[in-house]
Amino acid sequence: MKVLHILDSLNRGGAEMLALDVCRNAAANGLELSFAATGGGTLEEDFKKSGARFFRFQRRLPFDLQVVSNLRKIIKENDFEIIHTHQAVAAIHAYLASVGTKTKHVLSFPGFYADTKNRLTTKFLVPRMAANISCSKGLLEWLEQSEKLDISKFQMIYNGVDTKRLEYSGDGLKNELNLPENAFLFGMVSHFYAAPRKDQITLCRAFAGIAGKLPDAHLILVGKTEKGAEAKYNECVKIVEENDLQARVHFLGQRDDLAKVVNSLDVYVFSSLHEGLPIALMEAMLARKPCILSDIPPHLEVSENGKFAEVFETQNAGELAEKLVKIATNDEFRNDLANRAYDFASRTFSIEAHLAKLKNLYESIA
Repeated sequence: MKVLHILDSLNRGGAEMLALDVCRNAAANGLELSFAATGGGTLEEDFKKSGARFFRFQRRLPFDLQVVSNLRKIIKENDFEIIHTHQAVAAIHAYLASVGTKTKHVLSFPGFYADTKNRLTTKFLVPRMAANISCSKGLLEWLEQSEKLDISKFQMIYNGVDTKRLEYSGDGLKNELNLPENAFLFGMVSHFYAAPRKDQITLCRAFAGIAGKLPDAHLILVGKTEKGAEAKYNECVKIVEENDLQARVHFLGQRDDLAKVVNSLDVYVFSSLHEGLPIALMEAMLARKPCILSDIPPHLEVSENGKFAEVFETQNAGELAEKLVKIATNDEFRNDLANRAYDFASRTFSIEAHLAKLKNLYESIA
């Protein structure tokens, strides 16, 4: 079965990392997969080396007829049976490129979205797809209840993680940042988004509240600042400066060495307002890292209602502060939580399980 996956941009993010894992493991799991990008990014070289046939175009306009033409050409030349897109902008180009062909179209929803343009595009596309994929039960409910989408053509398939890319044996962040060996590292890996998706501000407030109780603790914040999110980033900086924590809170910007970051942290914190099914959380669990999560439905779904993570009320800095102290001061509890989460994630969120479900879906609609 010949399948073409398409992404608009190739910067590091949840949808991009999932697509990269799929490309790297497709052949071993019985899929003849090609990949097309209509924009570049930090992961472009990784996609080129992934083992999937790679096509690269450049979208120069919000809607680019040249991209439609280029996609239509490769669809016809390669007789792709399935086109699978992960973003509204890529999906509308691919849909128009495949009009009049026998190619079936699948659209994935990697998370929530807020802007009007994506909402309108999605409402147009959903009924015209052969199948739509939600990555979580919570997201599927939101799409039906809040977006009023017909979910009769939706499938629920959990994201998957390739644990091979989590392996790392070099120096960690303590060495890079010249921190003492006994430093205890809390961390959050997420971009500062303009849309209300992530909540680094609550984490910074919580850390400021417990910094005196945990003198060896440091906070690592990884992720770029998206245009329009400058105020959110600046508020975090302000909290740090007002509490004289500049030497203990580290803004590292966008990083491409995820394995190094994952293996360096003692505790992962996921302070989010909205998620699909966060790959970064699954990665942390599969790296045997204990996690503290805001109590949004996708986090509860991944952690089985808090069975495999510590959970705090969303935007409640006081409760998050209590969880930070609890998990940092109890080694036995922390290690047991990490090991149980690893066992659960290994059974549930592997890339092999994800690809098996994708293959079954493709075969059912081809």
